[in-house]
Amino acid sequence: MGILDKLKGELVDIIEWIDDSRSTLAWRFPRYQNEIKNGAQLIVREGQKAVFVYRGALADQFEPGAYELKSENLPILSTLQGWKHGFDSPFRSEVYFINTRPVTDLRWGTPQPVTVRDPDFKMVQVRANGLCVVKIADVEIFLKEVIGTDSAVEVDEIAELLRRVISMAFSDMVLETGLGAIDLQGQQVSLSGKLAEFVQERVDDEFGLEVPEMTMNISLPDEITAAMTKGVAKGVEASGFVENVDLNKYQQAQAADAMLAAAQNEGGSVMGDMMQMGMGVAMAGTMANQMGGMGGQPQQAAPQAAAPAAGPPPLPGQKMFHVDHGGNPGGPYNMAQMQQGIQSGQVTGTTLVWAEGMAAWGPAQAVPELQAMFSAPPPMPPTNPTPPPVPPTPEGS
Repeated sequence: MGILDKLKGELVDIIEWIDDSRSTLAWRFPRYQNEIKNGAQLIVREGQKAVFVYRGALADQFEPGAYELKSENLPILSTLQGWKHGFDSPFRSEVYFINTRPVTDLRWGTPQPVTVRDPDFKMVQVRANGLCVVKIADVEIFLKEVIGTDSAVEVDEIAELLRRVISMAFSDMVLETGLGAIDLQGQQVSLSGKLAEFVQERVDDEFGLEVPEMTMNISLPDEITAAMTKGVAKGVEASGFVENVDLNKYQQAQAADAMLAAAQNEGGSVMGDMMQMGMGVAMAGTMANQMGGMGGQPQQAAPQAAAPAAGPPPLPGQKMFHVDHGGNPGGPYNMAQMQQGIQSGQVTGTTLVWAEGMAAWGPAQAVPELQAMFSAPPPMPPTNPTPPPVPPTPEGS
């Protein structure tokens, strides 16, 4: 025996797998003619499992730890190889290392849209995608159905398989739930767990895999999303709670509506027109207060507009009055507008009014500035009245 042969015989055989990546699911220990020495050392690290395979049959399995390979540690392999009194070196067996850690970043998506029956949009095609957590649960099934005779199995090799399974499971889940497209999108978080159950039923006994967790994002066609957005906007606008609304434009629109209503009302009065304008401004102010109470950004209320009247606005310092319109305050109105209201009968002596400087509301006839308007005589008739027409002279007179 040469020196080199002697050194080889004294070497201790070590079987281990040092994996720096998380993408390999299974790896076969390379050995010429699969020969293993008597007393070889087996090292199984955390997140791994070592399995011995003899002539295609699964033999002994080893959890994380360090082992000396003797007949006592290989009961199944001893039976398969017929070792009655131990074994002599070397013996033949394949050793596979299995990655038992979960793969958490496996992406999936439906290659083709899935048709969903929707009560609002009839037939809708939806797509889904997300992340999937997968791990090896049954080594024997995985060895027979996935590994086969391969020397290594990467995540990419089962990714396409899982994507096909998930796509079919998603279609079956949608059919079983009977939910419409909008409900599916609204419940996609809770439905992710249900989809994981559908997938698990298709990969446990078939491939020895486990899918403990899934995430799912359901996307609708662009035209359906646009229709939903438009419908929601209409609903919010109808309820009167519009976010990010321009209150100045809203007030202008209310004022324009009031003037249009007054123009169409031939029997309207000056005070009636002013009241419509006041109600429009009051509605805008109420809306601003509601938005501030809902947590939106408080907006500066627009100044209350006076009643529409020809000519320039009231001079500074002119007294302005607010008038009670059946429990709704209107105004402010200047002295000329108040006089028109009194003469038309819209404001009577008992009508409650208020102006700056008054402690409380009071009857109009008790306000010194308005008392003269109630005691003023009616206007004089014309100085040169038109004479009545002369009756025609009877014939023959």
